[in-house]
Amino acid sequence: MLAIVHARASIGVSAPAVTVEVHLSGGLPALSIVGLPETGVRESRERVRSALLNAGFEFPARRITINLAPADLPKEGGRFDLPIALGILAASGQIPPESLTACEFVGELSLDGALRPLKGILPAVLAARGEGRKLLVPQANASEAALASQDDVLSAAHLLTVCEHLCGRATLVPIPPASLDEGAVSGPDLADVRGQSVPRRALEVAAAGAHNLLFYGPPGTGKSMLASRLPGILPPLTTEAALEVASVHSVAGLPVRDGYWRQPPFRSPHHTASAVAMVGGGSSPRPGEISLAHRGVLFLDELPEFERRVLEVLREPMESGEISISRAARQVCFPARFQVVGAMNPCPCGYNGHPTIECQCTPQQVMRYRGKVSGPLLDRFDLHVEVPVQGGDVLMQKQADGESSEAVRVRVAQARDRQLQRGTINAGLGGSELHRHCRLDSQGEVLLSGAMEKLGLSARALHRILRVARTLADLDDSDGIGNGHLVEALGYRKLDRQQSANSVVSA
Repeated sequence: MLAIVHARASIGVSAPAVTVEVHLSGGLPALSIVGLPETGVRESRERVRSALLNAGFEFPARRITINLAPADLPKEGGRFDLPIALGILAASGQIPPESLTACEFVGELSLDGALRPLKGILPAVLAARGEGRKLLVPQANASEAALASQDDVLSAAHLLTVCEHLCGRATLVPIPPASLDEGAVSGPDLADVRGQSVPRRALEVAAAGAHNLLFYGPPGTGKSMLASRLPGILPPLTTEAALEVASVHSVAGLPVRDGYWRQPPFRSPHHTASAVAMVGGGSSPRPGEISLAHRGVLFLDELPEFERRVLEVLREPMESGEISISRAARQVCFPARFQVVGAMNPCPCGYNGHPTIECQCTPQQVMRYRGKVSGPLLDRFDLHVEVPVQGGDVLMQKQADGESSEAVRVRVAQARDRQLQRGTINAGLGGSELHRHCRLDSQGEVLLSGAMEKLGLSARALHRILRVARTLADLDDSDGIGNGHLVEALGYRKLDRQQSANSVVSA
């Protein structure tokens, strides 16, 4: 007897189809699994045997051959336990084989037949729908599957429940789509920030155009506080983008917040994080911090304290929006379209430029400290903004002197709408689109050309200035970039000016 069961593997954020073929033949009793199974899949023979016996089924005393096709696709984990068990039952005539054709199955079995939860359920739900089949998942994954459910996902807690459904003795009700509060926003409010009008403005500009932002200033001035407010002023994610984010978190085994699933993610790795933790990897590749921040914010506090090689691996995904992890057997690609916010002190002691505390660092120490952030990486920050020390009278104000996150979010959403009508967010403008949407008049061209020569700006920095100026125009609801927009955009490149001044001093 031959039985065929449809299942799904998990490779990165994709869920390729796997056909589980079970064949019973004569000969000495044995069970063999072929089709490039890894250790976790090979061990399923013992879990399946115990689960079938403890659930009251007969385990065939025959030669059982299980093929996981395609044979060149690596299979790992316990997600094939349920389809293997159902294939054995169908091949031995204990359940009707025709009941398996319209559905796909994933699930790990415990020794008593209960279904254990899995990682990477959302990609499997979306992939099964593309094939026109339903998907049966463990009941513990039901809430996650409901995020993408269209009444085509079933759930069960035990092998017996699945078999009763397949035999027609009971009916599993499809998981209803999750009822989510699409506009819910959590997190701290921008109104909590006292003073800091320029950094607040820069934060709004960064949110409106999805620009990378670097805050620098003495300790305790509010750099981290400002960065933590960025997700609260970003527009909510679209359904498609929210599913992308939820799929990455599902593969990583992280919970998806039902009430706030449209809010962009915010990741803040410690500066001791390794390169693998940042970009992802491992023998079985897992998403790193940059993928967990997909469609959201990656906050790098104490930026110069990160290892140089850790920071340098961010350069390529910051431009490409994805990260490819190559292993001998396969290559896995994770999405990584994230917005970077960095924070750093001006020097090792932190008080360079402080109005009342004297800096203890030598010029060489300051240059060495700032040199930990390479020029190519610094180029990829669209805005360099100083966060100055605020006086006690400002900090002791009882009422907020700035707008709330909700008020700023409205303007950011309007600016984003203008950009989407043109086709893309300003941070992604490039090539002909950049020249078409960021045109300058003759006076603006002279101004930008002079600034480029004086500051020694690279072509990448020049393009980023144009994108920021385009965002400033969008916030002003202006069709063209004015000189005021260009001057303000140049004002957000302060570290370029400091590097230029250091170069003159060194010469």
